[in-house]
Amino acid sequence: MARRDVPRRSQDGESSAQHRRESSMLGRWVRRILVWGAGLALLLALVITGAVLVTARSLPDYDRLKSSQAGQMVVVRANDGSEIVTLGPSYGKWIPYSRIPQPMKDALVSVEDRRFREHWGVDPVGIVRSVMVRAQSGRWRQGGSTITQQLARNIFLNNSRTFDRKIREAILALALESKFSKNQILELYLNKVYFGGGAYGVDSAARKFFGHPGDQLSLGEAAIIAGLVKAPSHYSPTADAQAAVDRAKVVLDTMVDAGTLTPAEAADVNLKAVKLAAEQGQNSARYFTDWVLPQLDVLLPDNDQPIEIWTTLDPSSQRAATDAIASQVPKGAQGAMVSMDRDGAVLAMVGGTDYVTSNYNRATNAMRQPGSAWKLFVYLAALERGYRPEDRVVDEPVTINGWSPRNSGGSYAGQIDVRTAFAYSKNTVAAQLGNEVGFGAVANMARRFGITTPINTLPSMVLGTSDVRVIDMVRAFASVEAKGKLVTPYGIRKITTTDGEVLYSHRPDPQQQLVPDYVAAEITDLLQTAVNIGTGRAAQIGRPVAGKTGTTSSNKDGWFLGFSSGVTTGVWMGRDDARPVPGLQGGTAPARAFASAMRVMTAKRPVEQFDTQLKLPDWQLEPDDEALLNNPDDYYYTDENGNVVDGQQGDGLGGYGPGSNGQGPGGRGPQGRTPDDAIPVDQDGLGTGPVGPRNGQSRNAPSAASDDLLDRATGRSRPPRQQPQDRRAQDWQGY
Repeated sequence: MARRDVPRRSQDGESSAQHRRESSMLGRWVRRILVWGAGLALLLALVITGAVLVTARSLPDYDRLKSSQAGQMVVVRANDGSEIVTLGPSYGKWIPYSRIPQPMKDALVSVEDRRFREHWGVDPVGIVRSVMVRAQSGRWRQGGSTITQQLARNIFLNNSRTFDRKIREAILALALESKFSKNQILELYLNKVYFGGGAYGVDSAARKFFGHPGDQLSLGEAAIIAGLVKAPSHYSPTADAQAAVDRAKVVLDTMVDAGTLTPAEAADVNLKAVKLAAEQGQNSARYFTDWVLPQLDVLLPDNDQPIEIWTTLDPSSQRAATDAIASQVPKGAQGAMVSMDRDGAVLAMVGGTDYVTSNYNRATNAMRQPGSAWKLFVYLAALERGYRPEDRVVDEPVTINGWSPRNSGGSYAGQIDVRTAFAYSKNTVAAQLGNEVGFGAVANMARRFGITTPINTLPSMVLGTSDVRVIDMVRAFASVEAKGKLVTPYGIRKITTTDGEVLYSHRPDPQQQLVPDYVAAEITDLLQTAVNIGTGRAAQIGRPVAGKTGTTSSNKDGWFLGFSSGVTTGVWMGRDDARPVPGLQGGTAPARAFASAMRVMTAKRPVEQFDTQLKLPDWQLEPDDEALLNNPDDYYYTDENGNVVDGQQGDGLGGYGPGSNGQGPGGRGPQGRTPDDAIPVDQDGLGTGPVGPRNGQSRNAPSAASDDLLDRATGRSRPPRQQPQDRRAQDWQGY
């Protein structure tokens, strides 16, 4: 009997048919996926191509990309061109591709993008390798960004790690590759990549870390710089020299692996022998730059391009000033020094003993009492009123409106000349002179010579009870050195672009005569005597020096200010909390610091003798004298407190500074008037009324106004005012 297996054939046939149908369907889906994938890929390629083309067309040209920078760079240079400090991003000089050392190019390409010459801006091989390392290690250990992508990020994007940023970075990289050559891209990268410490570009990094231009890099230096790109702060040679050396070894090994360096050449590199440049910017010169840089807001208010500031600072003078303060300042105290050339150029500025510990600039910001250094203005006022260095005065106890000054040591010399009284800083003589010429006249003289801080007109002001700044006092002494002409301190000679274009150049102010030249000669005579035989003997330097000491009560402040061979220097020492400093006197540590610095500052200058013999033989109003006196019609009158009398209008240049309570110059008039009398002054508050007595004899000067006018202006019939008591300077040393 035959077997019936038809059903079995039918079942197998159906299975086969089903299999064929499933295979056909899978094939159709595969084909669909391939077609759609190809279509999408084509569409994506078209989109990317379009985006790249559009981006490439919108990219700046090469010159604009070269000039684009992230923030303003400011390089501050000394008067010899040496760099003091670089602030903000530093880009150095642009180095063309042909001048970039080949080891630098090879090192960077080897360690950052070995396939740089083969890809189109985005490296698929690098991306795959990065993903594989990520899968093996569990974290991103190797970046897939090319040099072109890094350049795109540095110029156009930020450092955020978003997918959107990576897409834009890739498109920009492709656009850059389509528009510029490989050499141009590498040139841009090497001149713009950040190497740490504010240094952008090879030249800036080479100057910062090795002290020379970027086109002079050795193989070892190139390896160190190339190693910085991965982590600039971690591998910085100034922060961790060993880490920088270790990273440079990795760079050299990578160069060997890439075939740009032989093993023998790599072995010959002694990385530890690479000499690093000294770290710049945190020394005492920063006090000077802190004073100079805010002036840019006035000199170049709208500038945002990289600039170089060429200053007046003299490196040797700055070192001498720094060493002098550090070696002479008493323990626990602070010190400040300013040195100025005869045209006002600031040669040195020290604002404290250590900038890193305290960046407070005591040379320009601190206000301290000057002690007997203030007598410069007392004697200037007396000399202008007719006194002479050889005139006789009496050193004896004196009381002025209840205030009784005393000399250091409590002794009195009796009858002496003005020169001796100044040389030995006799307080009683200064008080008598100030009382005679008028305390307001002394204040006006200080104003005239550049004191900008408030000035009181109480009797004790002649001993320096008004706070002053070091730089203002140096300016005043410099104006004396300039034969009575106004000297304005400045610190910037010129400002240029990094390409040398001059944006600003200092122009000297028109000369203004503050006192007649014979008055300047006479005060110089007194200042020179104070150094030769008086309280300033410690300031002698083997050539003519003129100067004055200053010491305040309880030895809280010590000063010495003086000049020689065209250089004027002022020194202050004391505590920031104004507590006494045992043994501190102007004639000790400050005078020694002055001498120490000035020996260096004047060493290469010719010896100059002071002209102290200028005389005005007979009183006469020559054209220059008339210019000093101004227009008599501009006079107005004040009482002894500086108040304008009888409603006369003045400009408020009085005892407490411009516009303070509307007070005018104030002060006492010539000898023989009552305390309520007034003195005539011009509208600038220069106290140019009748000249005071000299040794009991008045000069035959023209009267500024008639007696009737003076009577009406001063209100002689009114009862005299009571002068306020002033005992604040009872204990002043008077040095």
